[in-house]
Amino acid sequence: MSNSPSRAAYAHFSPAKEVPFEGVPKHGLRIAVIPDVQARRGVPLGHLSAAGRYIAEKQPDVILCIGDFADMPSLSSHEAPGSRFTEMQRYQDDVDWAREAMDLLLAPIARVSGYNPVKILTYGNHEDRITRAANENPRGKQPELADLEYAKFGWRTVPFLQPVVIGGVAFCHYFPSGVMGRPFTSPAAMLRRGHMSAVAGHQQGYDIARSKRLDGVELKAIITGSFYQHDEHYLNPYTNQHWRGMLFLNQVRNGGFDEMPLSIEFLLRKFT
Repeated sequence: MSNSPSRAAYAHFSPAKEVPFEGVPKHGLRIAVIPDVQARRGVPLGHLSAAGRYIAEKQPDVILCIGDFADMPSLSSHEAPGSRFTEMQRYQDDVDWAREAMDLLLAPIARVSGYNPVKILTYGNHEDRITRAANENPRGKQPELADLEYAKFGWRTVPFLQPVVIGGVAFCHYFPSGVMGRPFTSPAAMLRRGHMSAVAGHQQGYDIARSKRLDGVELKAIITGSFYQHDEHYLNPYTNQHWRGMLFLNQVRNGGFDEMPLSIEFLLRKFT
């Protein structure tokens, strides 16, 4: 959370386009949404294997990772340079753990014969730390997003803050608001300003708002940005108590869908 968008992010921005699908069933698409994982050394990752097994069992048409899969603490701008916390972090270590976490998620899916879902990943502000670091320190060997090897895992990647639309629903790590580009902090505001169904991550917990178009289609906006078991050091014991899980969207068509939140507790109980 909490990084403002970089200039590089806006340089890539263009209006969102609908992702084309062939042979969409009449009842619509099924989309598995993976919110912020923020994988790094020392945090439990067993829920990713459980999520992969659940996805392998249900076989949705699309798997969409909403961003911040990698935490990248070595590039954090919130810790003072030279501090003990910063010195303990290493870029390659961050990258290796992100790859390990991705393998845990996707390995069960890869074992299903004949199942080849569309996989889309929208970069988050934690991945954008790599772009920021390269822009701010243009000397020597530069970190790059390709180091995470998301493409090798089969993901179609989408630039930070670039929305992608599937079945009439917009997805983005977060949707910028106002001239400063701060993220919307409530789904209700997303609906009022965006006039379409949307799903965002970035903010911990799970929140939903509903509205209705004049043609009767129910529009929904969801913010859910915590698919990890660990507590964050910048939060207190109270604010660390938030909902953690992933999301299934069923019957996605023309901007409508049926949502099914799946908590980490449920996934671990089912597959442990």
